[in-house]
Amino acid sequence: MDRKELSALLALRQIPGIGSITAKRLVESVGCASAIFERRTELPLIIPHIQPSLVSALGHPIAFQHIEKELEFIEKHNITCIGYHDENYPSRLRECDDAPVLLFYKGNAILNPRKVVSIVGTRKCTDYGRDMCERFVRDLASQCPDTLIVSGLAYGIDVCAHRAALKYGLPTIGVVAHGLDRIYPYAHRHTATEMVHCGGLLTEYTSSTEPERQNFLQRNRIVAGMADATIIVESGDKGGAIVTAAIVSSYGRDCYAFPGRADDSSSAGCNRLIRQNRAGLITSAEDFIEAMSWDIPQGKSKEAIQGSLFTDLSPEEALIAHSLENNPDGLNINTLVAQTGIPVNKLSAQLFELELRGIVRPLAGGCYRIIR
Repeated sequence: MDRKELSALLALRQIPGIGSITAKRLVESVGCASAIFERRTELPLIIPHIQPSLVSALGHPIAFQHIEKELEFIEKHNITCIGYHDENYPSRLRECDDAPVLLFYKGNAILNPRKVVSIVGTRKCTDYGRDMCERFVRDLASQCPDTLIVSGLAYGIDVCAHRAALKYGLPTIGVVAHGLDRIYPYAHRHTATEMVHCGGLLTEYTSSTEPERQNFLQRNRIVAGMADATIIVESGDKGGAIVTAAIVSSYGRDCYAFPGRADDSSSAGCNRLIRQNRAGLITSAEDFIEAMSWDIPQGKSKEAIQGSLFTDLSPEEALIAHSLENNPDGLNINTLVAQTGIPVNKLSAQLFELELRGIVRPLAGGCYRIIR
C-alpha cells in the first residue's frame, strides 16, 4: 500500500461519526480511500443518498492530524498495514459488513490459511477449562497441523489457547484492543513476543490507543470474523465470550462449545448456548473436525476423494463444485453465475441442494465454499 492511500485510510478512521460500516461503504463506492478525500465534493453524485453532514465531516481538519507521527511509528517498528482491498487482508473478515478498513499487523503467520479457528472463553477459567483448551489444541495440531488459532490475548482461556498453539506448533494470532505500542495485559508480554515469531499480533487501533472497555467489544468482531468457526471453551452466563458467540451467529459462521457440569457457573454460558442451539456441542477436537467436515479418510488422497465426490454430481453441479474448489476462500453467487453460466435462480436451487448434501457451505455475504 502506498503512503498516500495509507494516509487516507488513517485519516478516515479518525473522523468522528465514521465507523467501520460507513468507512467500508465509502471505500467500496469510490474505489479507494484517497479518492474519498480527493473527490469529496463529488460524493453526492457518486453516492446519491449520502448525508451532507458526512460530506462536511470528511473536510474536517482533524482528519489528517497526527498522521505523520503514526506513519513514523509504523515505519520504525516495521508494522504491516493491511487495507480492506489488499490481497493479504483476512478474506473471511472481509465478508463481514462491519470489517475494519485498515488493520495493523506484526508477525509472520499467513492470515488466509485453509483453516482458521477462534478460541475464546472466560477470563476466570478453571482447571477444567485450561485442560480442555490445551487438549483441544494439541489434538487439533496433530490432525490439522495447518490450522491458525485466533484469540484475544486476554487472561484465562484466550492466553491458554495462544500458549497451547505455541506449545504444539500451530501459528496463533492475538487480536488486541489497543495500538501495537503496548501489550495488555502486561503479564502476557512474553507470550506476545513469542507470538510475533510464531504467529502475530493484529489490531485495528493506532498507536497510543488505550485498552478501553468498548475496544474489547469491538475487537471481538475481528476474532469472530477471521475464523471458519469459533470455539467457546468455558464461559459464565455473561461476558465477552457470549458476546462473541452472538457476533458469530450474526455472521452466519459456526459456533461450538464445550459443555460443563449443570451446577458449574463457569460453564453456564456454554451450557445455555448448547441448550438454545446457538452452539454445537463438542467434547474433543475429533468432534469439531467431524462437524466441520475437515477429516480425510486415511489411505485416500485428496484428489481421489474429490474425484468420487464429483462423479456423483450432475454436470452443472460438478461445474459449481469445480469453481468453488479452485477458490478455497469461497465465491459469491454473482461470481458463480459469471463463471458457470448458470442462471441465478437455477444456481440458487442447486447450491441449496449441494448444501443439503454436505458438499458446500454458505458464508456471510451470499458466498459459498466447498467443504473439504
